Amino acid sequence: MAPYSRIYHQDESSKETGVLFEDDAQTVDGDLTTDRFQLKRAEKRRLPLVWRNIILFALVHLAALYGLHSIFTRAKLATTLFAAVLYIIGMLGVTAGAHRLWAHRTYKAKWPLRLLLVIFNTIAFQDAVYHWARDHRVHHKFSETDADPHNATRGFFFSHVGWLLCKKHPDIKEKGRGLDLSDLRADPIMMFQRKHYYILMPLACFVLPTVIPMVYWNETLASSWFVATMFRWCFQLNMTWLVNSAAHKFGNRPYDKSMNPTQNAYVSAFTFGEGWHNYHHAFPWDYKTAEWGRYSLNITTAFIDLFAKIGWAYDLKTVAPDVIQRRVLRTGDGSHELWGWGDKDLTAEDARNVLLVDKSR
Repeated sequence: MAPYSRIYHQDESSKETGVLFEDDAQTVDGDLTTDRFQLKRAEKRRLPLVWRNIILFALVHLAALYGLHSIFTRAKLATTLFAAVLYIIGMLGVTAGAHRLWAHRTYKAKWPLRLLLVIFNTIAFQDAVYHWARDHRVHHKFSETDADPHNATRGFFFSHVGWLLCKKHPDIKEKGRGLDLSDLRADPIMMFQRKHYYILMPLACFVLPTVIPMVYWNETLASSWFVATMFRWCFQLNMTWLVNSAAHKFGNRPYDKSMNPTQNAYVSAFTFGEGWHNYHHAFPWDYKTAEWGRYSLNITTAFIDLFAKIGWAYDLKTVAPDVIQRRVLRTGDGSHELWGWGDKDLTAEDARNVLLVDKSR
């Protein structure tokens, strides 16, 4: 029997395990009323491999390793700094653009900022914003189910890169078709990128990052290609993938212990604030993707706040502290720095309520 030959009926397909926008919440603390413990699933099946992707990603990582070696042996310092600048630009295109603006609508942006973010995102080459946002919305609504593109219940490797090396589960396509993407299609700048992606992306991600060092500071073709282009791109991919893997496995869960996503400061450092993942999955409409507004491990928030000051970003969404407190006390693992176990402000009534919820599971 072929891996996907059986028919999927409605009662067999993945059910919603998370919220996407604030209107999806069914409880006063932003949660669903369903028990996600019972809905998490990873069908036991043989993964149909895509050998083209396996070979290409193997070659990309080999090139990146050579680029890393070149940084310390032959590349000019200007080339390494240029690669770092491209990394920052590309990461902001993913975090402030594809993720927080388009996938979650956590804030609104005027056309100059949307144009800037589309350019930044194209440099990153993590697929067109339209497709990235669509898949990410599926990930949130059906997290840790077969409809989740990088289902963390399949293990660290699968959620990190393995999901790109095999064919998608039928639930992913089915649930993706059921999403309302009209807001994405209404953005002409983003749709322009989608239409011309395979012209714009090679220029922004590969051609210009290779040519610029050669033209402006006489770098060699090899160092330009392997450092500014291949190492930078591969490193950025892996840092982004860590949000799907490490930040779904390593860390505490102060907001909701029933979720796989965790709070991971190391991931946040390299992804500009995307590692506060337990909070983000609990309250995905918060533009900070974190409870606290600290810029040191959340450069994306600083970026959005900067453009909010000049009026290019507006209607920034946050979550009320009392809503966060209710969620922490009801579903958290006790590690929250203000409302965790041992906190002097935790009342006996709050403690009994949390224990009551735990006992019912």
